[in-house]
Amino acid sequence: MTHPCDLLITNVKIATMQDNGVPYGLIESGAVAVHNGKIVYVGESTKCRYKTNNIIDGSEYLLTPGLIDCHTHLVYGGDRAGEFEQRLQGVSYADIAKAGGGIKSTVKATREAGFDTLFNAAAKRATCLLKEGVTTVEIKSGYGLDLDTELKMLEVANGVGEYLGINVSTTYLGAHALPPEYQNNPDGYIDFVCSTVMPKVAEGQYATCVDVFCESIGFTPEQSQRVFEAAGKLGLKVKAHVEQLSDLKGAVLASQYNALSVDHVEFMNPSDVPSLTKSGTVAVLLPGAFYYLNETQKPPIDAFREHNVPMAVATDLNPGSSPMASLLTAMNMASVFFGLTPEEALAGATVNGAKALGLVTKGVIATGMDADMCLWDVSHPCELAYAINQHRPEQIWIGGKHVVV
Repeated sequence: MTHPCDLLITNVKIATMQDNGVPYGLIESGAVAVHNGKIVYVGESTKCRYKTNNIIDGSEYLLTPGLIDCHTHLVYGGDRAGEFEQRLQGVSYADIAKAGGGIKSTVKATREAGFDTLFNAAAKRATCLLKEGVTTVEIKSGYGLDLDTELKMLEVANGVGEYLGINVSTTYLGAHALPPEYQNNPDGYIDFVCSTVMPKVAEGQYATCVDVFCESIGFTPEQSQRVFEAAGKLGLKVKAHVEQLSDLKGAVLASQYNALSVDHVEFMNPSDVPSLTKSGTVAVLLPGAFYYLNETQKPPIDAFREHNVPMAVATDLNPGSSPMASLLTAMNMASVFFGLTPEEALAGATVNGAKALGLVTKGVIATGMDADMCLWDVSHPCELAYAINQHRPEQIWIGGKHVVV
């Protein structure tokens, strides 16, 4: 007996990324059937009982889940190429920030930019990701630091998703830096974030998550905790930039609020890693910032493995510390700099990227999951993390619909 479907992909190797005891969850000579945007069959071609007129011969290529970039700041005004030059001349990221550069310079440019300017630039960056097989992207605000600009950034982010047909998960990052008007009043700014902006974000469904920059040049653990508590009352999920430049125990704090993810985590003490296991929090590795800032402190990868903490990999696409619109390159960097295996790197950009965003129907090729998939002309999935700028998907599907980029 056969069953109807909307799309049938046959004659493919499938890196399902399911934890089934086989590396990459690999299925040789496989087939995938899709109906109403969902995967309804995954397995051997000879056992598939679905039929349709829309049949794709995969030519023995590799089928993977659509890639997920779970940490970006791709909506912003201006650029910071000049600061890149400064850092190469020996000026530290912290000193640039103290002198009014860094995030603050982008805040000025973003406030001054109109909606269309921000949208066009953001869509161009997101298109770069889509061309590499990114079917889901998280986009943070955090370069407005006022009510109107932050909401404008989130509107742009959501608009980019609609325009490109890509899945967008939005995050309000109000606690990113101090705006000029609150320069000497950080607690007052946190009051503004929690009582003025976050209620608007929640009410208008501008974002599903709230993020903080808990760091020596950002916000204290106590101030971050206030944001987490306010988020909980508003039904917003929690994420956190932590332990990038120092160990303030921000990851432990975030885990106490069941954070979806803690991001950067280079300075996280291995003894604190079990706190992530208890909360189910994902460690998001951002090798692009590690590379651009010429850092040397590496995340506690062995401790994450020992305590079964999922590790995601993301671009951290932003104008200052990681102007990199290539998740495949981030996968390579995570392998070379941090020692991830190619399988861990691909899991970081698929199944664990989905976990970092709380997306339960994405990141693996399995029955009942969203049909977000990429077809690659490679013989083995390890090639995706191995080679730089040598691979683009032959075909991309988002929700079972073929995407032309």
